[in-house]
Amino acid sequence: MPSKEQIAKVVECLNTARSMELNAIVQYLNQHYGLDGDDYAKLAGEMKKIAIDEMRHAEAFAERIKDIDNALEPTAKLQPDTIKKGQEVEEIYPFDADAEERTIEQYGKFAAICRENNDYVSAVLFEKIIAVEQAHFNYFSDTGEHVRKLGNSFLAKQVDKE
Repeated sequence: MPSKEQIAKVVECLNTARSMELNAIVQYLNQHYGLDGDDYAKLAGEMKKIAIDEMRHAEAFAERIKDIDNALEPTAKLQPDTIKKGQEVEEIYPFDADAEERTIEQYGKFAAICRENNDYVSAVLFEKIIAVEQAHFNYFSDTGEHVRKLGNSFLAKQVDKE
């Protein structure tokens, strides 16, 4: 059974991750609206799905905090200054791939901290979410390469033709 100090370290990781997810939600929804406004319906739809994945992650971290700490303090913070607005489609995907790569690295560290502090359930939660974040990274990386290499011919196929 983890000590109070160990629980505090794990909760700090979970709250930091929850903050990261909340910021990702705002970033991805902002990009979704921009892509939708530019009539890139297919790209906008995928961005919305990824934002919803991030919502699930934020909720999973919150639920885990409640499970181990018996309370959910409103310590997760949204940092709107980290949200990049008005990106061109060519900027979005490399930007998001970098963000996902940093998230994967950070969550790997958090999983290790959880294990060091005898919370294997939280470690597994981080590992499961890392798998989803890796899929997001792959999507952003691949789409960014398509935009870079194929340019307007790729983007033309992303337009809503209704």
